[in-house]
Amino acid sequence: MVPRLTVILFLTLHLLPGMKSSMVNLINNGYDGIVIAINPSVPEDEKLIQNIKEMVTEASTYLFHATKRRVYFRNVSILIPMTWKSKSEYLMPKQESYDQAEVIVANPYLKHGDDPYTLQYGRCGEKGQYIHFTPNFLLTNNLPIYGSRGRAFVHEWAHLRWGIFDEYNGDQPFYISRRNTIEATRCSTHITGTNVIVKCQGGSCITRPCRRDSQTGLYEAKCTFIPEKSQTARESIMFMQSLHSVTEFCTEKTHNVEAPNLQNKMCNGKSTWDVIMNSTDFQNTSPMTEMNPPTQPTFSLLKSKQRVVCLVLDKSGSMSSEDRLFRMNQAAELFLIQIIEKGSLVGMVTFDSVAEIRNNLTKITDDNVYENITANLPQEANGGTSICRGLKAGFQAIIQSQQSTSGSEIILLTDGEDNEIHSCIEEVKQSGVIIHTIALGPSAAKELETLSDMTGGHRFYANKDINGLTNAFSRISSRSGSITQQTIQLESKALAITEKKWVNGTVPVDSTIGNDTFFVVTWTIKKPEILLQDPKGKKYKTSDFKEDKLNIHSARLRIPGIAETGTWTYSLLNNHASPQILTVTVTTRARSPTTPPVTATAHMSQNTAHYPSPVIVYAQVSQGFLPVLGINVTAIIETEDGHQVTLELWDNGAGADTVKNDGIYSRYFTDYRGNGRYSLKVHAEARNNTARLSLRQPQNKALYIPGYIENGKIILNPPRPEVKDDLAKAEIEDFSRLTSGGSFTVSGAPPGNHPSVLPPNKIIDLEAKFKEDHIQLSWTAPGNVLDKGKANSYIIRISKSFLDLQKDFDNATLVNTSSLKPKEAGSDENFEFKPEPFRIENGTNFYIAVQAINEANLTSEVSNIAQAIKFIPMPEDSVPALGTKISAINLAIFALAMILSIV
Repeated sequence: MVPRLTVILFLTLHLLPGMKSSMVNLINNGYDGIVIAINPSVPEDEKLIQNIKEMVTEASTYLFHATKRRVYFRNVSILIPMTWKSKSEYLMPKQESYDQAEVIVANPYLKHGDDPYTLQYGRCGEKGQYIHFTPNFLLTNNLPIYGSRGRAFVHEWAHLRWGIFDEYNGDQPFYISRRNTIEATRCSTHITGTNVIVKCQGGSCITRPCRRDSQTGLYEAKCTFIPEKSQTARESIMFMQSLHSVTEFCTEKTHNVEAPNLQNKMCNGKSTWDVIMNSTDFQNTSPMTEMNPPTQPTFSLLKSKQRVVCLVLDKSGSMSSEDRLFRMNQAAELFLIQIIEKGSLVGMVTFDSVAEIRNNLTKITDDNVYENITANLPQEANGGTSICRGLKAGFQAIIQSQQSTSGSEIILLTDGEDNEIHSCIEEVKQSGVIIHTIALGPSAAKELETLSDMTGGHRFYANKDINGLTNAFSRISSRSGSITQQTIQLESKALAITEKKWVNGTVPVDSTIGNDTFFVVTWTIKKPEILLQDPKGKKYKTSDFKEDKLNIHSARLRIPGIAETGTWTYSLLNNHASPQILTVTVTTRARSPTTPPVTATAHMSQNTAHYPSPVIVYAQVSQGFLPVLGINVTAIIETEDGHQVTLELWDNGAGADTVKNDGIYSRYFTDYRGNGRYSLKVHAEARNNTARLSLRQPQNKALYIPGYIENGKIILNPPRPEVKDDLAKAEIEDFSRLTSGGSFTVSGAPPGNHPSVLPPNKIIDLEAKFKEDHIQLSWTAPGNVLDKGKANSYIIRISKSFLDLQKDFDNATLVNTSSLKPKEAGSDENFEFKPEPFRIENGTNFYIAVQAINEANLTSEVSNIAQAIKFIPMPEDSVPALGTKISAINLAIFALAMILSIV
């Protein structure tokens, strides 16, 4: 065999935080800084706050014992929306916001059910994004379905904080074990129960034992595992935390490594407890001597406040180069007119070596207010750079307007170096302000990101991309959770046009948007001829576009009322004698306060990358909480020297993508070209009516328990009503969304192009099945370097022993793959072979795994292990007698709300 190299991936990748800021700290075994935020659309209800407190208090004790006396919840903030009445006990938030909360309380979109779940799409051991509880879950007695709310919270906290996954599998609820028995997908196997088909009609249900499927050897579809209510098994919280006996996570001793669940797939068969113990939380945390948590959680009630934003803009001498002052003013004007929400308070400070308050806080009410502020944008650039003086003037502008710096936002834009930032770090900390930083050009102070990271703000980098500043400002919208108020960017395009030439383009406006729609055109030399046509043929011309009074080469058209749905067409003529760059930016807001718009957000898996470890680009496209599928999502990453890399992102459940069809589009990024700041923007586009909503239940959620066996009798919970996909709701019109994903910093990377030292990505979707006496395999092709390019060859091995293949892959039987030529990354691979020299008979069970090798002889990790069972259909057994009828009384005794399941 040709010798090969195996590379250990992600040397530091999984130890570093994702892009979402979190204020949570673990100090002396107690978690501080947890934020539970209530969405502004949730009606005011005192009981909601009381139930949240009770849930967290119970969860703290349960968590303490589940982690063997290591951690508990100490301080929790509950963020009350502005839409609720004020009370004397409500405090002012600092950096806490709905946008950055660990837990959100919000209604589901399209009555999508009340299952608590965690938005989690990272790798094994990586933190999730947030936990979502519905008000109905928190206000209704769900005890028989999910167990207590405190237990459900601990299940979700384990997803969010430690990056572990569920140990059940709704798509594959049963599997055939190595002992050739059919087992429910669970951990641990010590949890007992029975497998039945439940049929309900007219308020009563009947059950019967499950039959075996004649093709697969598994149980028939709809077969359900019903657990015994009384158990002795203590694990696992990630399977069924609702059982009274369950108080622990599965350990190496109790872990069910065979179960086809996401925990085994994503964590290479490791137990949940092993992953938890490897987390940063537990590496320096010892068990406490106390038998119970030392204190109950304390709660702070914070009420969201009116949005307060102060622009702190650099006008030092270096801003005169490369049209930076021009570009800053264009972007700041766009922010003030199109992005900032009405009713917000806005101020402006400019600075060089000294700072000046240009505008104290002014309430944005109408166009006159915008113009009063934009008139003060700086017209000349000179002097040095003192960022701290700029920030202190920003604080002063806020305080002089009788507002608190706590919870206020500063947008800090600079292109200059400043060695004195450290001198105001402590003052920034104490202020409670949120600082969004925009680094313009390669010389901007290296310490800028410290300010945004420390305060929970966004971080951006703009250089050669002429639209970089506009994209950054467009991303800084309200953090209140009121998504229908936020600006949505539809287009941001820079066009290099030769003299006297026309250029055309289209922008789709879908039916979820259209309020407050602006078309903005900028130019570098001379105003172009502009033609714009709506979907019904109405035309707008150059004279309809209002030119700014600041001579910053921009003109905008605000579409009256609500923009027409359909495709808008624009044409631009460069009527100058020389080539020039024109830009087109289109922004809008939601059409209706009751229908959430389609939105796109993007970020990198981490803020800092160390060559050669890869980072992952993530983009989430959704309507409300429902994923949007079947669209084109493209990431553009700009390096510090202005080089651009374009990546198509995939939602295929392979490579960097954890789960197929969950609306999270992902891809590895490895094209490093030197050190410094890199910026990310993402374009999500639906064309030719390919987009659709996913109406499936989300992943990473507390399991809905169908019922229990108590004293030998099956007592069912209310069934999920089965609702078929409503295709009218599932289909989405063509749309376009553009969003900035902020910036990240690269270190250790040599300049220019260089050969990669990374292998193909691990295959995580290998499937196997018998077809007569052959085994058919299918998987998604990895690349030459992770998920890019094409692998050189495959190694496929087979064994009758799951553990042998898992622990000693290199010594398992090799399959002849000489006829198998790898396809381009992301393609579907299929391969069929006869499992020689094994003897095959009814019930023969094989395990198969794959590795990919690239042109540099680097080898991927071993794939997930697929199972193929030879099952010869037998004559059907007689149908077992139907079980005892279960009365409607049993179904209703828990007075539970029916929970909708959209399959």
